[in-house]
Amino acid sequence: MSFMRLLSQKFTLPTAADALPGRPDVFVPQLDHAVLGHALGGAVPDGYRTVLFGMGCYWGAEKRFWSVPGVHVTAAGYAGGLTPNPTGNEVATGRTGHAEVVRVVYDPACVSLRRMLAVFWEGHDPTEGMRQGDDIGTQFRSMVLVPDQEDLALAEASRAAYAKALATAGHPRAITTILAVDTRFYFAEAYQQQHLARVEGATCGTRGCGVPAGPFFEDSGLEGTHG
Repeated sequence: MSFMRLLSQKFTLPTAADALPGRPDVFVPQLDHAVLGHALGGAVPDGYRTVLFGMGCYWGAEKRFWSVPGVHVTAAGYAGGLTPNPTGNEVATGRTGHAEVVRVVYDPACVSLRRMLAVFWEGHDPTEGMRQGDDIGTQFRSMVLVPDQEDLALAEASRAAYAKALATAGHPRAITTILAVDTRFYFAEAYQQQHLARVEGATCGTRGCGVPAGPFFEDSGLEGTHG
């Protein structure tokens, strides 16, 4: 394969015809969360909600969310692509269409999706397209995947609010974040889970634009709402 073909795969999502075939076997790490203690593959408690955040390297992204009070469990993995049950090496080729994401299960009575969207927007640069800092490729694109239209509407409103905040701060680029209703999630390998907690000295360079999320993201009441 030519160098130019390899380079194009870093920036272009594959078609269904080009995507790797994957496999039928589902992988679930047999681990408890290194910080929160709950089983990574455990059942979602009644009334809890799930959201998938792609914001570059999932090591640093996962740490941001496991530190939020009201989050039940986080996990590193892959979403938004075509290949069923991909491996990390396959995702890195650019031929699965997946992004690195963090799966966040949270208690909406304790923390709102609105608050976690603030963590998302502030925690990375959502204007970089198919990269995040020095990490280059489709697997590092920015995305928010939610389970229903209600959450999608809030995510879309939050994107507009943060775009306004960036423009006011003089940020030169437009947001490229993908928003969609999509609950498909594939766990990353066991050694990727809570990597910054399990591996001494491990680091992740993902960082934000330095622009606060603003008043839109302030909680206006939690009980009985997703926002």
